[in-house]
Amino acid sequence: MVTLVAAARDHQSAGSRLRSRLARPDILRMPGVYNGLSALQAGRAGFEALYLSGAAVSAAMGLPDLGITTIDDLCFHIRQCAHASDLPILVDGDTGFGEALNVMHMVRRFEEAGAGGVQIEDQLLPKKCGHLSDKRLADAHEMAAKVAAAAKARRDMVIVARTDAVASEGLDAAIDRAKLYLAAGADAIFPEALHDADMFRRFAARVDAPLLANMTEFGKTPFFTADEFAAMGYRMVIWPVSALRVAARAQESLYETIAAAGSAQPRLGEMQTRAELYATLGYSDYEALDSSIERSVLPG
Repeated sequence: MVTLVAAARDHQSAGSRLRSRLARPDILRMPGVYNGLSALQAGRAGFEALYLSGAAVSAAMGLPDLGITTIDDLCFHIRQCAHASDLPILVDGDTGFGEALNVMHMVRRFEEAGAGGVQIEDQLLPKKCGHLSDKRLADAHEMAAKVAAAAKARRDMVIVARTDAVASEGLDAAIDRAKLYLAAGADAIFPEALHDADMFRRFAARVDAPLLANMTEFGKTPFFTADEFAAMGYRMVIWPVSALRVAARAQESLYETIAAAGSAQPRLGEMQTRAELYATLGYSDYEALDSSIERSVLPG
């Protein structure tokens, strides 16, 4: 991972870096992040790309994942994560924040903020988590128009088209939609809420494109490892809300302890120490950089 205070950062665009990583034969593992600290921690763990989840961003803002957040909300989080980690980020663009012109605006704003890729889904607003029932789908050709608009607006960012059609229209319809979206300019396809390994394999056998698998918890997809998804024909896998779920449970428990005991001391052993946090943030590197700049200032 290249930090902000390193002598050099990778000046290749985020889209180009994401494309280069996707060109490799092994599956790309993208953990979900939702702020600069989580992006730093994912980079330190050795990941090469990140996923900025709309559900995680919404929850971090105290909102449900119903398409309430704005382009500006997402750009704020993209900038945090991109500047903190210098890793390419695939960003959840929900339904594109409107129709074709809105999608173009979203793509340009996301790319300017540092996103390497964007995911657009074929739901109607108010959209839902892909693993909930009663999702309403957009017309396939209207979704294809959004994909075409995204491809026209981008400089080099990766366009991932997500289809939620399996739940209401079936696997064959989802495959037909995927092929339509690819023809419109999508670089990759994200089939949401597949139920079992056979369904994942059948989709991969009939869609000739890089495919993304969603390994979310508490949903319709059983647990598979990254290697298992790779064996089923998938090139990317995300864990979109896992980090936020763990952090939220830990925070909830801490607040309950403070409220009951009047102290956080009982949870001290579960905390990242001051030294560990400063190491994650590169505190001493920033101090050294500041000192070197101060020393280099010549008298007037």
